Amino acid sequence: MRVLVLGGGGREHTICYTISKSLKLEKLFCIPGNGGISEIAETVENISITDFDNIIKFCKENKIDLVIPGPEEPLVKGLKDYLNKEGIKVFGPDSIGALLEGSKSFAKEIMSKAGIPTAKFEVFDEPSKAKAYIEKKGAPIVVKADGLCAGKGVFVCETKEEAIKAIEKIMEEKIFGEAGDKVVIEERLVGEEASYIVITDGYNFKALPTSQDHKRLLDNDEGPNTGGMGAYSPTPLIDQELKEKIEEKIIKPALKILEKEGHPYMGFLYAGLMIVNKEPYVLEFNCRLGDPEAQAILPRVENDFLEIIESALEGNLNKIDLRKKKDSAVCVVMASKGYPGKYEKGKKIEGLEKASQIPGVIVFHAGTKKINNEFYTSGGRVLGVTALDKDIPLAIEKAYKAVSMIYFEGAHYRKDIGKKAFKYLAT
Repeated sequence: MRVLVLGGGGREHTICYTISKSLKLEKLFCIPGNGGISEIAETVENISITDFDNIIKFCKENKIDLVIPGPEEPLVKGLKDYLNKEGIKVFGPDSIGALLEGSKSFAKEIMSKAGIPTAKFEVFDEPSKAKAYIEKKGAPIVVKADGLCAGKGVFVCETKEEAIKAIEKIMEEKIFGEAGDKVVIEERLVGEEASYIVITDGYNFKALPTSQDHKRLLDNDEGPNTGGMGAYSPTPLIDQELKEKIEEKIIKPALKILEKEGHPYMGFLYAGLMIVNKEPYVLEFNCRLGDPEAQAILPRVENDFLEIIESALEGNLNKIDLRKKKDSAVCVVMASKGYPGKYEKGKKIEGLEKASQIPGVIVFHAGTKKINNEFYTSGGRVLGVTALDKDIPLAIEKAYKAVSMIYFEGAHYRKDIGKKAFKYLAT
């Protein structure tokens, strides 16, 4: 198969790395890719991942059999709808299915119809009504911009004043543009966050290994939210009993309602969960793999990954036995100084080869560029250093040994990735 992956982050490097090992792969392309991806795929930097006309042209010229989008934006904008019309296969949902991530109000409506456990909520398209509701409800309360905001559209507010300020920023100052035309206001759930990601053909699904990411910039979950500073897999937070609850109360009803509405959902379905007293509640749905969760999850899948995707495309996922390695995985993100705010670029990265030589270590690239066989920083999150070992403590030790070998000026990383697991193992 000739495969095109869309995106240029750590998740996309992980997808490319995983399918590059497939016996079914003939040639791999990536738009736009990054320094690490350029070593295993032909990268094309001059096409945007939402420029569907040029993507179609590229697919036809290069006889592409399958397109795998990494990020949500192309899917929400209708990538599958456009490419399918031209006879090009896409692994991901259509634009309606992708609205599960693209519109928080749509996702909440789907959850209501399907009886999926989630926080109580109201949707508003007028700031005055939203403010009146906050005055009546009080705080703590959560305010969410309806559309895509690159992970920055959720405000967890401790006071009514904070919540009203959030409404003003989103709906009046329009800091997220059209994504803030509507808001979802919901009760705050208190518990433990976890990710549950499945691969589905629209009717059947297979659960990928469980994981937990670390959103905050600093150790002990302090500092601002980021795209994710690390992840580990599996998480002992999700035991067999909880796994069954998640699948019965959340995954199956979500797939059933979308099928019933005429839009069977194919692709990765990511449920961002809050576990409250051993009960799962959906905080959000995403229509793609998590980043950095993918960097901890995919290296633990034993199957030929392209074979799994092909089965999903053919509607035969029920015939696949998804096998997971017994090893645990820990991914530590190394970020540029200043991230998640303004950060510097162009810093030379050293020690990558040495770190990669440790058995069980894979260094996934995110914000990197390759110039004359040297790697330089080009983004906020620069690398995801993943280590596999027979348990979480050993994988943590190995990941940090690899991290200590890598250097670029201003590198920042958390020193406690994976330690959350100890809390659950102790209970």
